[in-house]
Amino acid sequence: MRIGIDLGGTKTEVIALADDGRQLYRHRLPTPRDDYSQTVEIIARLVEQAEASTGERGSVGIGIPGTLSPVTGKVKNANSTWLNGQALDNDLAQRLGREVRIANDANCLAVSEATDGAAAGANTVFAVIIGTGCGAGIALNGQSHAGGNGTAGEWGHNPLPWMDDAELRYRQEVPCYCGKQGCIETFISGTGFATDYRRQAGEALAGDEIVRRALSGDAQAERALGRYEQRLAKSLAHVVNLLDPDVIVLGGGMSNVERLYHRLPALVTPWVFGGEFSTPIRQAMHGDSSGVRGAAWLWPKA
Repeated sequence: MRIGIDLGGTKTEVIALADDGRQLYRHRLPTPRDDYSQTVEIIARLVEQAEASTGERGSVGIGIPGTLSPVTGKVKNANSTWLNGQALDNDLAQRLGREVRIANDANCLAVSEATDGAAAGANTVFAVIIGTGCGAGIALNGQSHAGGNGTAGEWGHNPLPWMDDAELRYRQEVPCYCGKQGCIETFISGTGFATDYRRQAGEALAGDEIVRRALSGDAQAERALGRYEQRLAKSLAHVVNLLDPDVIVLGGGMSNVERLYHRLPALVTPWVFGGEFSTPIRQAMHGDSSGVRGAAWLWPKA
């Protein structure tokens, strides 16, 4: 049995998977914000509950909103800031009496979809989370790829490529929380989509309402969605020029916009070096379950 934990800012979820991927148990509890020791305890409690419910002992994988530094062995870059600087894998291994594996939550999405999801069997998978924030992960041969600095897949904190004049103005006026300007996250996260619409239309709306209006023929909303699609296309072309993945998988709230899958291929192509682009762009098959399933699959099949 494989146990996966998705450690989020507001909730922590556990899943137990049989060897064939069947869900045996799933539960979630509130994340103890700003309390590291209690976060360790919540994770341990969820693992113990899964094992008590199934009557089996399992391997443990954990997806976190950050990464383990290969230099210090401690968490870095987590927006759940109380994790930063902590040796989470060692502390959990001691508490649970076994080795645990930890990866970035977007890498867990990539692993999940590469194992038995929208990119099953693909060698190189680039998985995008476009929700409140924007991140990405890489799976190579079904396994999480973190890189020598632990930052592989940190796509959202690269600058939007090939900016036009309007995007250069946006860059100056909408800084990223990371302290830099022009980050892809500020443009193509769900938050960035809503921010762009508000700046142009003078009205604050949630992303799903903007999409609804666009699909109903509202011109202002349609222009905003068109800008979003062009920016996402440029950002994905950048990845193709660097990594050329076999499959691109989209997850997060904006991935539910069905027309993206029809329009993006043609929009990506002009920005790819050589003008050829045949990479499938697919919606995450496991939806909100991908992260926690991917954490479980950090222990791959033998």
